[in-house]
Amino acid sequence: MDAAEIFATIIALFWWVVLFISFERDRSRYRNCYFLFFALISTVVAVTMFADGHEGEALLAVTVLVGAAILMVPAFLIHNGVVMYKKEGHSLANLLSLLFGVAIGVGEIGTIYLVLTGWETSFATEHQVLTNIIAFISLSVIYVSMSFLVFLFYSLFLMIIPRKKDFDYVIIHGAGLLDGNRVSKLLSDRIDKAILVYSTDPSPTILVPSGGQGPDETVSEAEAMAEYLREKGIPESDILLEDKSTTTMENLENSKALIDAREGRKYTALVTSNYHVYRALRYCRKIGLKCTGIGSRVAPYYWPSALIREFVAIHKEPKHLIAFLGGWAILVALPFILS
Repeated sequence: MDAAEIFATIIALFWWVVLFISFERDRSRYRNCYFLFFALISTVVAVTMFADGHEGEALLAVTVLVGAAILMVPAFLIHNGVVMYKKEGHSLANLLSLLFGVAIGVGEIGTIYLVLTGWETSFATEHQVLTNIIAFISLSVIYVSMSFLVFLFYSLFLMIIPRKKDFDYVIIHGAGLLDGNRVSKLLSDRIDKAILVYSTDPSPTILVPSGGQGPDETVSEAEAMAEYLREKGIPESDILLEDKSTTTMENLENSKALIDAREGRKYTALVTSNYHVYRALRYCRKIGLKCTGIGSRVAPYYWPSALIREFVAIHKEPKHLIAFLGGWAILVALPFILS
């Protein structure tokens, strides 16, 4: 092992250790997204260093694979957007992946143009304004795409990381009802996941269906979930209703209050849809609710659009919005400052 291989290995191990420490302290921290990304990238670099004289070929192969994957992203998102539009309705929310795919596609075309023509060609010089606009769009799309990719990797990481299986309470995050009183497929998947956690837990567990009654609902979401649980054989003594909340934050605050009012140990899990786990954990941190997030499955075609909504919601928080816009401003301004 030469010095370069040792150095690359140390860098990779450093980022994995940093990720592990931060993850163990708080899984909801946004910095974990970047720690994971740096750990993955440094690991790929370290692996290519062990190619025994073929480092160049290995790095080229990785670059080609990554490039091909990046080029496929807009096509996938556009296709997914069309499927969402057909299956879920014609709302703007269901067009997110389609719009995101088109935006990324435009940015990639602009990037390819800049790479092939360069900044100093006669065309670029004669059409400086057009070239600058293309560069601005290209760099903006690259920045947003990479930011989303970092968020995507961590969301997937949360889904696959092993978790403990000993809980005293399992909060089930509510969702809208069908016909005002029936659980939807999205909600039944959450309940079924909670039942699985309940049935495999080695200690007695209380299920906490959480959700109030909306204006178009004849019963509360919590009561509809409780009825579903009873039909699945869960005894009434193991169901603790939280039926007053109207928002995600209220779901968690009210559930925490119910749990805190009871005696005994309070190891808690929160079951929600897999795309929503990360943001829900952030809310839990804000209110001091220590819990493990557990994601239930959703239809594959639904996941990309839902994750885009989660990404937008996270970056609407003031400190993340400032950091996000600051990074973007630096990136798009730097080439023009240096040129």
